[in-house]
Amino acid sequence: MTLQLVQVNLKARDETALGRFWAEALGWGMDSEGPGVTNLEPVGFDWPDPSAVCVDLVRVPDPESVRYRVHIELASTSEAHRAELVARLETLGATIVGTGRDGAPWTVMADPEGNAFRVLEPRELHRDTGPIAAVVVDCADPRAMVRFWGEAIDWTVHELDDDRALLRSSQGVGPYLEFRRTPDDEAVWSRFHLDVRPTPVEDQAKEVARLEGLGATRADVGQGDAVWAVLADPEGNQFCVLGRG
Repeated sequence: MTLQLVQVNLKARDETALGRFWAEALGWGMDSEGPGVTNLEPVGFDWPDPSAVCVDLVRVPDPESVRYRVHIELASTSEAHRAELVARLETLGATIVGTGRDGAPWTVMADPEGNAFRVLEPRELHRDTGPIAAVVVDCADPRAMVRFWGEAIDWTVHELDDDRALLRSSQGVGPYLEFRRTPDDEAVWSRFHLDVRPTPVEDQAKEVARLEGLGATRADVGQGDAVWAVLADPEGNQFCVLGRG
């Protein structure tokens, strides 16, 4: 049995309009699996595949009430590319919120519905990640998070210290998953959360039980009899274990 991070889920007022923004921002394709749901993935992508973490946008009646400590960071290949990317994102409807603390060389932006994200300066680490450099989870204790997530999903730990934990697919492709020590008053709040998928997907119940054994707890967000299970990791971050839909 394996469990893979396959997508980030984004709650939206208008999932179609916000999906158009993110599709243009990432250079990805856009489709819909049904009313209220928009899917984004690279053109020609055969989901699920560890070479990309996709984006699933879901319409909810009150997205302002949804707050997660997860955000995405976009890669750039040069300073000229970063400047061009920031300018293009502004044209698409994003706004510049600020820069990194103490002059850190990245740009903090917000999408048209106010979800914060970062456009990073060029880094060798991200040269082959695709447009999403990292999915970042703000947390209190990166080491504790790796004790859970390092066992939970089939990803390899690349860096680990008191301030940051960095994981990537065991196949060495796609974006990084980063757990970053961040005080609550500095967290980048958004409406993104993580979705993981069992392989085979029929092992969902077994994987949920395994995750509970690792320290996850069940969460009730009004999902009813949905085909996915909602859990919370040891720091309370909600995520979904997908089933066959």
